[in-house]
Amino acid sequence: MRYLRDTIYMDAADKGASAAIGNFDGVHLGHQAILKIAADAAYAPLGVVTFEPHPREHFAPSTPPFRLMNAEARAHRLENLGVERLYELRFNERLANLSPDAFCKEILRDELGLAHVTVGRDFCFGKGRAGDAALLERLGPELGFGVTIAELVQVGDTAISSTKIREALSEGRPEDAAAMLGHWHRMEGAVIRGDQRGRELGYPTANMSIDGLFPPKFGVYAVKVDVLTGDHAGSHIGVASAGTRPMFGVNHPNIETHLFDFKGDLYGSVLSVGLVSYLRPEEKFESLEALVAQMDADSARARAILEP
Repeated sequence: MRYLRDTIYMDAADKGASAAIGNFDGVHLGHQAILKIAADAAYAPLGVVTFEPHPREHFAPSTPPFRLMNAEARAHRLENLGVERLYELRFNERLANLSPDAFCKEILRDELGLAHVTVGRDFCFGKGRAGDAALLERLGPELGFGVTIAELVQVGDTAISSTKIREALSEGRPEDAAAMLGHWHRMEGAVIRGDQRGRELGYPTANMSIDGLFPPKFGVYAVKVDVLTGDHAGSHIGVASAGTRPMFGVNHPNIETHLFDFKGDLYGSVLSVGLVSYLRPEEKFESLEALVAQMDADSARARAILEP
């Protein structure tokens, strides 16, 4: 996949894609449906036009973390789905102040040279979100590119959205989030050094920051883990704790993952931790012995869920 962060000076060979447009936070089933339509809409490379930072981060930088995935995790997921061109537009004052007409002319036609555009029925664009899917459908042919409008995808009676997925995660329902995502909700990042308490307790963990990401309900999860880089690349199962570790005082939130039957150094490796099942909330125990006993029980329960 060509990951194009600077689109102003693109080579001509990178233009002419059939592209889906959106934030693609989570790359859920609705997003995947739009990608399939874009892939079928024109005889052209499959592309995605997205924005970094997320527009909400630009307009409200002090808002609590809401993103389901960072830019790197989004790119990784889109590549796995067959995207050939990822156009990551820098969302700044210039882009925020473009009128809908100017966005279509200057960005979609002149800068990206798109052959076809696919968006969801609820797509809005341009300054003040003044443009909608109907306007794009009218402007596209005038500017030389095709437009397809995709209907919203539902699970049961619920329209799939990143907001609904966040609700499920905040309530400790990763299975419901997965039903809307089409995959386990994953938290991706590099392994960083922690306090190494887990190693002392017989449960070494790989620690990852969750800064900038929407936090799931704090507690312990059965997880599926992909080690994406380093000498130990591969897939594993395990148990993870997301939260502030109340047993050891007041701490900055993170996620700590113990891989079953694993030995090796993961520092610096990039992990993708998939939340499969919520086991229990965080808890402060009366003793380390009580904590270890609960960790034993958590691990046994996680194995029962994850192992065939």
